[in-house]
Amino acid sequence: MHLQARVSVHHPKLAMVSMMLGAFVGMFSETSLNIALPQLMAQLHVNQSKIQWLVTGYMLIIGIILPLSSLITKWFTTRQVIIFALCDFIIGSIISAMGNGFAVVLVGRMIQGIGTGLILPLMFTVAMQIFPPQKIGAVMGMCALVIMFAPAIGPTLTGILLGVGSWRWVFWSFVPFLVIALIFAITSLENISELTKPHVDVISILASAIGFSGLIAGVSFASESGWLSAKVLGSLIIGVLALVFYGYRQLRLDEPILNLRVFKHTNFRTGAAIVMIDFGIILSAMYLLPQYIQNGMALPVALTGIIMLPGGLVNAIVSAIAGRMYDNVGAKLPARLGLVIALIGAILLAFVSTKTAIWYVIMAHIILMVGAPLAMSPSQTSALNSLSGRESADGSTILNTMQQIIGALATALATSFLEVGRHAVTGSNAFTFTNGVHYGFYFTIALVVIGLLISLKIQDDANNH
Repeated sequence: MHLQARVSVHHPKLAMVSMMLGAFVGMFSETSLNIALPQLMAQLHVNQSKIQWLVTGYMLIIGIILPLSSLITKWFTTRQVIIFALCDFIIGSIISAMGNGFAVVLVGRMIQGIGTGLILPLMFTVAMQIFPPQKIGAVMGMCALVIMFAPAIGPTLTGILLGVGSWRWVFWSFVPFLVIALIFAITSLENISELTKPHVDVISILASAIGFSGLIAGVSFASESGWLSAKVLGSLIIGVLALVFYGYRQLRLDEPILNLRVFKHTNFRTGAAIVMIDFGIILSAMYLLPQYIQNGMALPVALTGIIMLPGGLVNAIVSAIAGRMYDNVGAKLPARLGLVIALIGAILLAFVSTKTAIWYVIMAHIILMVGAPLAMSPSQTSALNSLSGRESADGSTILNTMQQIIGALATALATSFLEVGRHAVTGSNAFTFTNGVHYGFYFTIALVVIGLLISLKIQDDANNH
């Protein structure tokens, strides 16, 4: 017996094209820029501390917008939200592509973040609604593949673009995909959510924006001003206080923006913590590695993309396989095994030098990219499986939001350690930069160790043995 979809639309597959393309460009944009940072630093005349804002600023905006997505879809139709998000992304890409100064490029990046923050959660929500239950698994697999495939090929495509053109081409390359997505959105997307126009708690929105921004700004300033400067401590204190107030308010509201009560489930807490840390491991490594290949090993940018490709593809493949492992063996074994493998990869990367062979870097990257996704997928499934009904959607939103925030924090912290390491020694640019990369990878190693300790707390359900 074939069950019907919750919401009937004329062309469900065509309806998904706009969101899948938008999400692909969003995730491509999140990881591809790391390769262009050395070129951007030289041409925009800014230092390492400033340039990281192109990565952290983008993720910060996604992290602020994501929790609002379910509220926005109750006020505006699916069509309106997606068409707005795609137009917004196109405008942001054009601003960055044409920007002459760092500030203009950054503003363009942050505008792009709004688009990604709206499209990502909607892609999954719409898929759940417009396909019948027997097809949802396959469609969700496609959505996940889109999100994993973009970071896998992003650095390679960017490396090729930078090899033949300038960093502006990276931003211009987003536009044709987004225009195609926009055409599909206008022609094939229908509204799937009910417009109830609920109360908007402006205080919560402001508190989360101030809280997350304060945290990320504080950590980002640290690489330039030092951890004990007034600017850093002030930003961190404001951020923490705003987030404490935000959390307190969410627990008191009848209709919270994020339902933090899901943290009362032990398996959700444990699984979510591992997912966050794992995301930090992957993003700190993807931030440090392409810059080390260019600045430490002095290799050309096009080659950097090719060196990053095997690890990226392995990440996508292992992610696809690891999700299924949960059904057979639970989360405990893959999470612990994955983090042990990731630890070996991170330690190998902490031993690189200016003379390291290319095969060694590729091998270490592959080992890290086998371990991290092996721990990620089963932990995520374990976390979400401990919730039921409405809580599942809340849990999913919390995981997506926190991944972006933790990603931005991990990138900012990696930059901070990179700068400390660079200034700890004297010598050639390549030598000091490589020393900075060591410090950055010590941070990645610390994250893996914390993840391993947390993984000891995973409880598998009786039906998962």
